[in-house]
Amino acid sequence: MTYAAITGWGKCMPPAILDNAGLATFLDTTDDWITSRTGIRERRISHVPMTVLSHIAAARALACAGLDPADVDLIVLGTVSADEHVPNTASAVQILLGANNAAAMDINTACTSFLYGLTSASAMVRTGVVRNAVVIGVEGISPYMDWSNRNVAVLFGDGAAAVVIQASDKPEGVIAEKLGCYADARHTLRVRGMGAAWCNHDLQLGDTRWDFDGQEIFKRAVVGMSDASESALQRAGVETSQVDLVIPHQANLRIIEAVAKRAGLPMDRVFVTVQRYGNMSSATVPVALVEAIEEGRVKPGSLLLTPAFGAGLTWCAHVIRWGDRVTPLGTSDLELPPCDVTGVELVQDIIRRKGKTAEGFEVKLAAK
Repeated sequence: MTYAAITGWGKCMPPAILDNAGLATFLDTTDDWITSRTGIRERRISHVPMTVLSHIAAARALACAGLDPADVDLIVLGTVSADEHVPNTASAVQILLGANNAAAMDINTACTSFLYGLTSASAMVRTGVVRNAVVIGVEGISPYMDWSNRNVAVLFGDGAAAVVIQASDKPEGVIAEKLGCYADARHTLRVRGMGAAWCNHDLQLGDTRWDFDGQEIFKRAVVGMSDASESALQRAGVETSQVDLVIPHQANLRIIEAVAKRAGLPMDRVFVTVQRYGNMSSATVPVALVEAIEEGRVKPGSLLLTPAFGAGLTWCAHVIRWGDRVTPLGTSDLELPPCDVTGVELVQDIIRRKGKTAEGFEVKLAAK
């Protein structure tokens, strides 16, 4: 039987930090208000397009796997904030990598996009359609953010990570998963201003307004992630006690704690990055996976559980058996261009480019 082992990994995080104190300079909020509700203390704001983040993360993953870009069969890019929709953004990454022989496709299932992409690519490897694939989870969501809405502006950040999967005869990689969607609740998380429905509309593309029903999303997320985890573990034929590390979607610390409690898993077996990166949507799970490897939390043969949920409301959980190697075979010398501005300054520039001055933005907030 053929499996799809994870053989390479890499991340690319923008250097500019927007902490809660920075948010409080233009939003009616405080560090205590944000951390007590979400566990988030800071997030990253990208000074480059998400295609650049994707390129560097993918190049690092390929170097880690020792795989030449010319030998890549497939690039799958998971995101809600694609730089372009036509053509797809994965094709731009293909050019930058020099992966001239690869197929390329984007996947958008919101925050579960990386994991849905991992399922798709793994299935193609297992069935022999491709021999290997690069799977990317990336978000450059700050340009799409409604920075006047503190209910969502405090939650999200930018970042990227990627993995390489390759055919293997060992039972490695994704050994079981469960995917689903609460479509009846899709209205609880909607971004008005993204998509063709908003063309020729009062809201211009990029000038977004967010529908966000936090309480309903919380309830659906906890149930969806918990049920998916139970189902995936049953399909894999393993018990919760055998899970070495849970790497969940990082949306909200309360959600993570609730899912762990329902599964009977102590928090010391849950890897958490939400405090320093916030919710990076498609990028949260792969970034956390890379950091867990870097911090020595993933060992050879580790059994990993990766539950997630996103707008739609999509949900899933994957059981991953890690292989023998936890160190890179090589490194990439690619780096982001320097960034000489702060996270607050980057956000203020986004606001100005949307036709609003910083002063006008503050007046708008005061009026609310």
